Amino acid sequence: MALSTEHRERPDHTDGYGKRTGECGDTVEFFLTVTNGIIRSISFDTDGCMNTSACANTIATLLEGQPVEKAWELTPQQIADYLETLPDDEYHCAELAVGALYLALSNYGKTGRSPRS
Repeated sequence: MALSTEHRERPDHTDGYGKRTGECGDTVEFFLTVTNGIIRSISFDTDGCMNTSACANTIATLLEGQPVEKAWELTPQQIADYLETLPDDEYHCAELAVGALYLALSNYGKTGRSPRS
């Protein structure tokens, strides 16, 4: 998950956008495309460490094709459990990524489009 680039991109037009920077200095951005309440596309960008990238990629992998409501249920612990190898002292990477996801979901819920569109 840390090295995969399948979901790593910055699309020009999205339905939801969220960006969060953690105390560690890592930044994660999520970009959502939603059709009829289903996340059709989810991508991310980060300047963070390998663990932050792995967490963001896990989110994209788990949520693409899923209902928006299911995305709101995702927790940092589920990300850590899925990865199995996230060090305890890097758990904040999962929190950071999920926080950025929630911002993108909130943006979608409020405006239905990204401020970047």
